[in-house]
Amino acid sequence: MSKNDQQTVRLHGSDNVVIALQNLTAGSMIADIDVKLSENILRGHKIASQSIEQGSNVIRYGQIIGIATTDIAPGSHVHTHNLGIGDHDLDYAFSSDIQPLSPATKMREFMGYHRSDGRVGTRNYLGILTSVNCSGSVARFIAEAAEKSDWLQNMEQVDGVVPIVHGSGCGMSGKHEGYDTLFRTLSGYARHPNFAGILLVGLGCEVMQISDLVGAGRLRDNNTFRYMTIQQTGGTRRTIENGLLQLREMAQIANNARRQPAPVSHLTVGLQCGGSDGYSGITANPALGHASDILVRHGGTTILSETSEVYGAEHLLTRRAVTPEIGQKLIDRIHWWEDYTARNDGEMNNNPSPGNKRGGLTTILEKSLGAVAKGGTAPLSEVYKFAEPITRNGFVFMDSPGYDPCSVTGQIASGANLVAFTTGRGSVSGYKPTPCIKLATNSEMYQRMSEDMDINCGDIISDGVDLEQKGHEIFEMFISVASGEQTKSEELGFGGAEFVPWQMGAVM
Repeated sequence: MSKNDQQTVRLHGSDNVVIALQNLTAGSMIADIDVKLSENILRGHKIASQSIEQGSNVIRYGQIIGIATTDIAPGSHVHTHNLGIGDHDLDYAFSSDIQPLSPATKMREFMGYHRSDGRVGTRNYLGILTSVNCSGSVARFIAEAAEKSDWLQNMEQVDGVVPIVHGSGCGMSGKHEGYDTLFRTLSGYARHPNFAGILLVGLGCEVMQISDLVGAGRLRDNNTFRYMTIQQTGGTRRTIENGLLQLREMAQIANNARRQPAPVSHLTVGLQCGGSDGYSGITANPALGHASDILVRHGGTTILSETSEVYGAEHLLTRRAVTPEIGQKLIDRIHWWEDYTARNDGEMNNNPSPGNKRGGLTTILEKSLGAVAKGGTAPLSEVYKFAEPITRNGFVFMDSPGYDPCSVTGQIASGANLVAFTTGRGSVSGYKPTPCIKLATNSEMYQRMSEDMDINCGDIISDGVDLEQKGHEIFEMFISVASGEQTKSEELGFGGAEFVPWQMGAVM
């Protein structure tokens, strides 16, 4: 039977469900499991391959994804009406399954912008970073005026001006977790290698003081970092005028930059998924995992995040932690999240979203097991807080919410100069200053949204393309995009509204 004709797939020998690879009608005989369907089943959804008693575990990927809330007959649809999360005590087995990856035999290069701190950028933007919501409009006014100017049009090596605005910076505590998280995020963007220069703009009276951001250590060298407050500069118009002057001086410096060869070990890729479906854990996520392993073999770094979306699969990561202490760091973040959601009248199984469920995902355990596949098989070399600078190469984890713009914001602040984003439902977004590569999990969505998607991973199912082959295709796109090829998100102009710092603590 050709891949195009295959009705279902069983992902592990111990699974008691199979996944529909096409829309199937009631009464159809499923040859793969010798069972007749009792109802219509949509592509990407689960079918019981045997009788599953109420209270019994439902198994996918060889792992528990929940318990049957009623007796389930063979050939029945397995979803929200008969599958619940249940208890899921896990054996973390710290550092018990470390599989070091052999270094690549031939090191690859990309064409990037070498910065004075030794890092390499994949883009050459100027950024206008704001300390507070109150300076957001002025930052946008400066950027809009710069983009219309003749002098910027003549700066061929400058990719553009990016206003980084947000809704926080005041009405918050001046200490503790929320303040520290925003401080790390702003500092990380200020130092990002994809920015050739940064203009930091504040109002003047906010909690997140410009002097504190600057005084904690020079964010950049003097030639590529300027700062001001609207109150001290003399109001909106004078701040715009002064801001344009500062930008023009930095643009002249930025325009002297040229792409030069750099080893791919300078690439740091944020691994993301959004709008997942039943194919995510079968096609795009494991294919991205292969690409992640290839990059790690070249000495590069990949960042897995979205702590609330590895919940229930964290034991697969703790076993790969290079030390038990690193594995425990991840579990400490899981426990923080359990407390965080409880304090805010939430629950960890609030995920999957309605769109995820329409795509065939039922419980957070199922979604998480597919999500961790993005991390490949490399050892877990470190666990970081949100927006904490990445200091160790290899495969790492950064704590973040599952909310995609917020999670990517943290990864970029931590140093990601590329983002790879898998989607089954069709997420559209971009994340200036970092280019975002979109990977479609299924061919139908790819064809429908081809103007937004960079790579189709659905052909793993539709055409029988090998996962490893697709991983190499993704890795090659890492190099092409890092060297200047525009992604679909960049061509469409995305990236101006997706800076979303993680806002924690009371708004006062």
